[in-house]
Amino acid sequence: MKRRYLAIAMLLTHTAYAAPNQEAVIRLQIASIDANVADTVRQSAIINGDEQQWVDQMDRALVKQMAGNKGLAERLHNPRLRRELLQTIHYEAKRAGLEPDLVLSVIRGESNFRKYAISSAGARGYMQVMPFWAGIVGAESADLFNVRTNLRLGAAILRSYLDKESGNVSRALARYNGSTGSQTYPNYIYASWVN
Repeated sequence: MKRRYLAIAMLLTHTAYAAPNQEAVIRLQIASIDANVADTVRQSAIINGDEQQWVDQMDRALVKQMAGNKGLAERLHNPRLRRELLQTIHYEAKRAGLEPDLVLSVIRGESNFRKYAISSAGARGYMQVMPFWAGIVGAESADLFNVRTNLRLGAAILRSYLDKESGNVSRALARYNGSTGSQTYPNYIYASWVN
């Protein structure tokens, strides 16, 4: 399994810079979704110190925020599941070459940690991924409510926009939201930053 991820990571690194085709990059980034374990944290992986420190810090921050937000408290009340979600966020963010804090903030802003959120436009899950993305990247049957699938695809889309915008986070966030040229959405995500 580790070899598979390493091979894909190496291919992604090469492809992300060699091929400007956004759909191909996203397709590669989600290619290793394993439906049998997609909704769980990688069971056999050893959590490294940086990841553990980040999970601990974000867990404390979320617990503080839960105190003043009943809906959030209901969604994140189980400590084990909350920590597994944070581990998965960290993993998928790093896998896509993103800062976990950014992905966490997008989740907070997009769905407020509602796994089964559906927007008025039809976007689904934690990162509010539009269903057409599954078809574009060749995963028509992708379950966008599946944690790993949603986070992997959302992170891959955000990464592709960040590449397209030469690393400009504000413009990448505006693209992610479909509001290019406006600072409203990026400012909203920055305000959602979990700290």
